[in-house]
Amino acid sequence: MRRGIAATALVASFALAATACGGSDGGDSADGPVTITWWDTSNATNEAPTYQALIKEFEAANKDVKVKYVNVPFDQAQNKFDTAAGSKGAPDILRSEVGWTPAFAKKGYFLPLDGTEALADESKFQPNLIEQAKYDGKTYGVPLVTDTLALVYNKELFEKAGVEAPKTWDDLKKAAATIKGKTGVDGYWGSTQAYYAQTFLYGEGTDTVDAAAKKVTVNSAPAKKGYETWLSLFDGKGLHKADTTADAYAHIQEAFVSGKVASIIQGPWEITNFYKGTAFKDKNNLGIATVPAGSTGKAGAPTGGHNLSVYAGSDSAHQKAALKFVNFMTSAKSQASIALKNSTLPTRDDAYTAEVKADPGIAGFQGVLPAAQPRPALPEYSSLWGPLDTELPQVAGGKESLDKGLGNAETAIAKLVPDFSK
Repeated sequence: MRRGIAATALVASFALAATACGGSDGGDSADGPVTITWWDTSNATNEAPTYQALIKEFEAANKDVKVKYVNVPFDQAQNKFDTAAGSKGAPDILRSEVGWTPAFAKKGYFLPLDGTEALADESKFQPNLIEQAKYDGKTYGVPLVTDTLALVYNKELFEKAGVEAPKTWDDLKKAAATIKGKTGVDGYWGSTQAYYAQTFLYGEGTDTVDAAAKKVTVNSAPAKKGYETWLSLFDGKGLHKADTTADAYAHIQEAFVSGKVASIIQGPWEITNFYKGTAFKDKNNLGIATVPAGSTGKAGAPTGGHNLSVYAGSDSAHQKAALKFVNFMTSAKSQASIALKNSTLPTRDDAYTAEVKADPGIAGFQGVLPAAQPRPALPEYSSLWGPLDTELPQVAGGKESLDKGLGNAETAIAKLVPDFSK
């Protein structure tokens, strides 16, 4: 999952109009290189240059393939690809957020990659990430980068207060109060976004839905307990009140990197931005711990990240070239290069070189990956956070009760998965 991908709608519309031609690129000739189009959804400023440099390296080693690079704003890419694929005009390769993979696979837009060059190194990847790229028994993406949520904290402030990284949410409340009392800084600032609240559900051993039982569970007793804990972290000594504004994400991030709040829940996509903050000029001041555990005694955070997927509507020549490019981009060498320059997490163990792990942010997030919980292979799953993104800010802002908010979310989610029971 990524936030804050910057690009103007006007520029994006011109770029997409010019390149959304998939395998039917008019620039190909019978004796010339095959031109494939890649829609990349990474941050246009901080990350895209790394991918563009790798494209040049790939083209230098593969004279028979040219790669047309298009950076598509993350928050627009899913709908744009859906539209383009439906009209047979999609790019040959998409950097697909893991939650999009089953939905596009179900529609037949992605090519199964099992047994292809793209997955030649399948055994090198973390098994749970390969599993998350599957739908109905087939693999539709090769993991490029992964992520999860962690408790990130300011080591200096924690040390001044004499507290350690909390193991439970109750520990976090106590630590926040102590930090406030000894440093004057709030100890924790939580998010009202559904994705970030997911950790509270996992801590109670539940989820928004039980995909195997085909049941909506967002308003179940365990889920309600999780959300009660989430809500309680907006009120108390050292606990920052809920920010329900449109700019809440930026407000929380800025407060943390400037040392005005001691801890937040965040993902590795912000590592490079952490280091730009005054509080983390010394990178080693960034503390990273597994999210606190719920009443079950277990901690869990959603697994995010991005796969490279190949468009099923391209012709065989373009698919062959696309498979070769995907194999190159997801190789250990390429992933290590991406990690070093973008501070993102590789998806294969052999990419975690000594040089890569020298980055404290990467090393820290690698350490919390065991608590990452894969999403079910449910095409509608990512859309289930939408109703909660509407209701949770209302609850956190005191405009409606938790019971009402979860009831509304349950009704809306049931409409998204009509064959599920409540």
